[in-house]
Amino acid sequence: MKLLVFQLLLGISLSFIYGQAAGQNSFVLGVVDEIQSAILSEKRILNIYLPEGYDHKDSTRYAVIYLLDGSADEDFIHVSGLVQFNTFPWISRIPKSIVVGIANVDRQRDFTFPTTDIDDQQKYPTTGRSNQFIQFIEKELQPYINSKYKTNNSKTIIGESLGGLLATEILLKHPTLFNHYIIISPSLWWNNGSLLNQPGEILEEKYSQPTVIYIGVGKEGLAPSEPPRVMEVDANLLAEKLMNSKSKSVQVYFDYLPAENHATVGHQAIYNAFRMIYPAGTN
Repeated sequence: MKLLVFQLLLGISLSFIYGQAAGQNSFVLGVVDEIQSAILSEKRILNIYLPEGYDHKDSTRYAVIYLLDGSADEDFIHVSGLVQFNTFPWISRIPKSIVVGIANVDRQRDFTFPTTDIDDQQKYPTTGRSNQFIQFIEKELQPYINSKYKTNNSKTIIGESLGGLLATEILLKHPTLFNHYIIISPSLWWNNGSLLNQPGEILEEKYSQPTVIYIGVGKEGLAPSEPPRVMEVDANLLAEKLMNSKSKSVQVYFDYLPAENHATVGHQAIYNAFRMIYPAGTN
């Protein structure tokens, strides 16, 4: 009987605590926003995490992390947790940041450029519209976020797998869209690895925007391509390509995580990326 009373009181206490924190008996992680895209001809859902202390009335402005695969049932919740953890005052590893999770509609369509591979064209008939998605990010999404939320000039993109392919394409074709790139297990096998041969402004001596790049990959083996490619090898080739940039403004970190596979690498890689991109004392 005493145990039952204790459990009841504990439940009431916890309910009261959470109720005080959220204003009701619920736990609120972020807000759901949306943007009507003329470029994509559709409405896109945005999951937004606002950092502790965010107040639209004060003058504080925040870094923004743009998260591909940012649906609530994809990566938004666990990545927002990593951001919150790394911005706790007693940790303070990264700057307090807004997380913009871009919910998916058709990731194969949005994250891939056109391929000349006939088999892939037949397997994935909606692919090849990454150019439109990049335009959406540049011309609609970033201006919308900057107008509605209190942002500064720090912009990070996180992309894994096909999202990593898109982040790599942006890096090589539109590098100034972001100044931090977290690229995890990128699907560089797409179109027979053609992106590895892509020239880019970021490789040239005249490129002057400070840009930090993290590339992480697990022990993942063969990619779903013909002829087969090895994910770890392609990620390493990308890192080497970027490390050979003639620009003094480019910093590259390569991280091999042999204990992780394609399904598990994301969370650990993002944690490692925060630690590498923001060494102790730089935040």
